[in-house]
Amino acid sequence: MMERIEARYWIETPFPVEKAASAMAGEQSSGTFVKVVGESEELTRRHAARVERIEQLESVAAPSLPVSGALGFVPAEYQRAFVTLSWPIENVGYHLQNVMATVAGNLFELSQFTGLRLLELGLPEAFYKKYVGPRHGVSGTRKLVSVSQRPMIGTIIKPSVGLSPKQTGKRVAELVEAGVDFIKDDELMGDPPHSPFEERVDAVMTVINELAQIQGRKAMYAFNVSGSIDEMLKRHDYVVSRGGTCVMASMNWVGMSGIETLATHSDVPIHGHRNGWGMFYRSPFMGVNYTVMQKIWRMLGVDHLHCNGLRNKFCESDESVVASAKACLDPLSGYGDRALPVISSGQWAGQASDTFESIGSPDLLYVCGGGIVGHPDGLKAGVNSVRSAWEAALQGVPLGEAMSASTDLQRAVEFFAKP
Repeated sequence: MMERIEARYWIETPFPVEKAASAMAGEQSSGTFVKVVGESEELTRRHAARVERIEQLESVAAPSLPVSGALGFVPAEYQRAFVTLSWPIENVGYHLQNVMATVAGNLFELSQFTGLRLLELGLPEAFYKKYVGPRHGVSGTRKLVSVSQRPMIGTIIKPSVGLSPKQTGKRVAELVEAGVDFIKDDELMGDPPHSPFEERVDAVMTVINELAQIQGRKAMYAFNVSGSIDEMLKRHDYVVSRGGTCVMASMNWVGMSGIETLATHSDVPIHGHRNGWGMFYRSPFMGVNYTVMQKIWRMLGVDHLHCNGLRNKFCESDESVVASAKACLDPLSGYGDRALPVISSGQWAGQASDTFESIGSPDLLYVCGGGIVGHPDGLKAGVNSVRSAWEAALQGVPLGEAMSASTDLQRAVEFFAKP
């Protein structure tokens, strides 16, 4: 039996669902709006996409997205359904870029739909043999930062922009001395005139290397190498030459080929930042589930994946955050390790217990920006508050009880837990 790619969608359409699903399959395989020369029955049988399943849902009176004038009629109602399509692997070969063009290409422009979202993607086993997957993942990152059981605790350089390399190095020294395991460039930082990339690497790694000799463990810093492919490889090499242990890339803007090339080349973990995700994932009526793209990024070699955090400062629900984190920790076929979920965005000590209870694993990178650097008693108190909260969470100790044993945690709750 021929191996097939399978994708599941939520759709909304003014047409009968079967007709709309057929249009999806035709548009993304051998069909067009009119029969053409060369479109033989044999070709169609061999290469056409197939409608595998239709699960009829409710109908609504108004469209979720604007209706195209090309319809030629005023719909009385709009049908919703789950639709599963499949394609023969020989249509695209074992290339993830072409897979995404197939399952998420022109479908979103079709006038037959007033809503369309890619929910799930299933791939033949051979894909997992071709793509390297995370080369460091959870276990490799734990080894590099010398943290074996609890979540790794991280933060972001703040202010986001404006600090010189010297100022950045000073802030990094303060954070490492305070006890953080991980620090990252803000995604807005790349190679700006006020902080040239190589000068920033020099300033940061000088203090990290010096403090590693004193502390007996080395903090990880994720330098944002995002740029052209040649720039990313050059920046990666410079980070490694200075003793750096992580690079970061803005996945949506670097793109699949950029990530694949960087991952193949990289000697250190790749910290995948998903900035821009809301354009693709926010609307329930249009776009691609983040868990679909997580699978793609993992296969291409990303080691750390941003997943947002509970009660975050953005629009994402806790349910969605938990699903993303669990998807990172769900092993993909044939890979030696999982991706490390990055829990961030408005996080502080107060979400630790709920995060552990919801995700069910300490294999996390728990990144607090203001939740550490904004602690009223300073950086060390900020780190201690988060660490104390996680120690309590892992031991099943209620937050109120943990507060009585940690002044830093108590002060964090008093300061951050405002209405």
